Amino acid sequence: MPIDEAPYDDRPGQIWFDGKLVPWKDANIHVLSHGLHYASCVFEGERAYNGRIFKLTEHTRRMVDGAKALDFEIPYTVEQIDAACNAVLKAQGLSEAYVRPIAWRGSEMMGVSARTSKIHLSIAAWHWGAYFTPEARMEGIRMMWSKWKRPDPATIPCKVKAAGLYMICTLSKHAAENGGYNDALMLDYRGNIAEATGANIFLVIDGKIHTPTPDCFLDGITRRTVIQLARMRGMEVVERHIKPEELDKASEVFLCGTAVEVTPIREIGDRRFKPGEITRTLMGDYDEEVRREVPKTLDAPKAYAA
Repeated sequence: MPIDEAPYDDRPGQIWFDGKLVPWKDANIHVLSHGLHYASCVFEGERAYNGRIFKLTEHTRRMVDGAKALDFEIPYTVEQIDAACNAVLKAQGLSEAYVRPIAWRGSEMMGVSARTSKIHLSIAAWHWGAYFTPEARMEGIRMMWSKWKRPDPATIPCKVKAAGLYMICTLSKHAAENGGYNDALMLDYRGNIAEATGANIFLVIDGKIHTPTPDCFLDGITRRTVIQLARMRGMEVVERHIKPEELDKASEVFLCGTAVEVTPIREIGDRRFKPGEITRTLMGDYDEEVRREVPKTLDAPKAYAA
C-alpha cells in the first residue's frame, strides 16, 4: 500500500511527542484522555513548501493563544514549538508537506473539570498533495448548503482552532460527499454566509472582492494572506455580512485555506459560477507567495482575540 494511502496510525517515520521524537507507531495516548472526551484540544494545520513551513510562527502563536482561551497553557514557548515543527519536517525528509501540531489535556482527571491534567503536545508531518483533485481545483468545486450553522460567539470560543468546533464541519462534509459534492457552505446563526467546512469564502461582485466578517468563525491565516495579496494588486476587498441571495450577483466565488489553498467554486446549490481572472490571479499570487524565500506580505498581528 502506498504510504499516502496508509492509515494514519501505521506510517513510517517519527512524531514529536512531549519534547522528543518518537517512532510514529509509539505516539499514542490513553483512551481516557480528557481531550478525547471533552474536546479540550487545540491544533493547527500548516503546509510546508520547498522545505519552509508557511506562516509557521503565526500558526504557533494562534495555537498557544487558543490553548489559553481553553484555560490551559502549552508547556513550550512559541520558539520551541517552531523549532520542533522544523525538526519533524527534517526528520521526515519532507520539503512539501502538511504539518499538524496539536495540544490537549491528558488522562489525570476524568470529568468536566480537568484543571490538574497534564498538557501534552505532539507534532506530525506527512506528504499531502492537493485537497481537491487537480481538475476540481482548476474547473471549480461543487458545493451544497449545510444544514448546520455557525453558532453565536457567546456560545463557543469562535476565534480558536479548537477540536470540538469541527464536529459540525465533519457532519457537513460527509453529507456533501454523500450527495456527490466536494464540500458544503455553512451559514451563521443569523442566516449570513459564513464559511465552508474548513475554508473561508470570497465573492467577486462588480469587480470588488467581498468576504464575510469573521465574527463567529475562524479568521483564517490564509484568508488574511489572500486579502493582503489582493490589496497589493490594488483590488478592493470588502469585509461585511453577506446574505445568501447575494450569490446571484457574484461573477466569481472561491475558497481559501491552508488545506484548500485558493480554490474556485463552480456550483453552490442551484447557482453556477465560472473561475475568472481575479480568482486565477490570486491562485497564482498565493502559489508564488508560499514558495517565496522571504514572504512579501505584511507582518501579522502579534496576538489573537480569544
